[in-house]
Amino acid sequence: MDLIDNLKNRAIKGKGISTAVALELFVEGSGVPYRVLAAASEIREHFKGKHIILCGITNAKSGRCSEDCKFCAQSSHYSTNVPSYPLKPAGQIIAEASQAKKDGAEFFGIVTSGKRVKAKKEWAEIFKAVRGINKIGIHPCASLGILDSAKARELKDAGLYRYHHNLETARSYFKNICTTHDYEENVETISVAKAAGLSVCAGALFGMGESVTHRIELAATLRKLNVDSIPINILNPIKGTPLDHLHPLPPMEILMTIAVFRFMLPDKDIKLCGGKEKNLRQLLPLGIIAGANSLMTGNYLTTTGRDSKLDHEMITDLGLIPTRDIDICKCGTEGKNACMAGGTARRKSVRK
Repeated sequence: MDLIDNLKNRAIKGKGISTAVALELFVEGSGVPYRVLAAASEIREHFKGKHIILCGITNAKSGRCSEDCKFCAQSSHYSTNVPSYPLKPAGQIIAEASQAKKDGAEFFGIVTSGKRVKAKKEWAEIFKAVRGINKIGIHPCASLGILDSAKARELKDAGLYRYHHNLETARSYFKNICTTHDYEENVETISVAKAAGLSVCAGALFGMGESVTHRIELAATLRKLNVDSIPINILNPIKGTPLDHLHPLPPMEILMTIAVFRFMLPDKDIKLCGGKEKNLRQLLPLGIIAGANSLMTGNYLTTTGRDSKLDHEMITDLGLIPTRDIDICKCGTEGKNACMAGGTARRKSVRK
């Protein structure tokens, strides 16, 4: 067997590859990229089957962030056209979660700008929103910045399923992206969330000038932290930010990076998120072939995404299955209310 087959079999056995071997795979595999993508697809299907998870988010509080992350349109350090507004009321957040569920999302994230949430009124509204999202039958998630142990436990008690906190890039490259907080604060937040019993989503933003080695370093860090879900974002440069001059990554380089992440993190959820449409263009379906088993659907924080119907269509066209909730009558008939036999509909979460 050659390198690709050997590493695929190793990954299927649950043994993620080392950073040195991952770099070798990227370099040598770039000459035969479709073989690498096909192998990554086999790894994905071994661990995740044919089901593709859909997630939605809301920009619950926008702008005026004190941090200087060079990619971020919401930073107060840069002049952009992104709107600023206070925390949305819980009712509005819950209504957006309900719409996301109708669009097929299984998870819904409450995202706020700023290093951390401080105001008691904001926390009260967030807890109310989490409880409300639970009631409509979709997993509530949150991305609220730096988190301490007490607030992590309160979020868990309120019914939060997953905490999201991106590392963005490798520890060795982070100083080139942000100077207003330390990388270890991000790592500690992930550890705190896991210790509270929350599922954790933490990932990357590619295309910020980092090298392939930096991306592989990040994958190794995420593996060490044992996060559950890994969102992959690709830079969509926003005018007014320090990175607005960068050229987009070549689509095949993005796909090879996704594939290497699947080899390194074979049993984790890998989610295609912001920038996927702009950067992958017509090759977007290959992001799933490359190993992703989840998609951010609908709009993002400060940029538009695409109609969720197109994501469902793409998934089914690939012969895969989007996850969603459906109503099933006691007699087994699917429908919005009850079947013709007069049975009573019940809500059941299924992989479909």
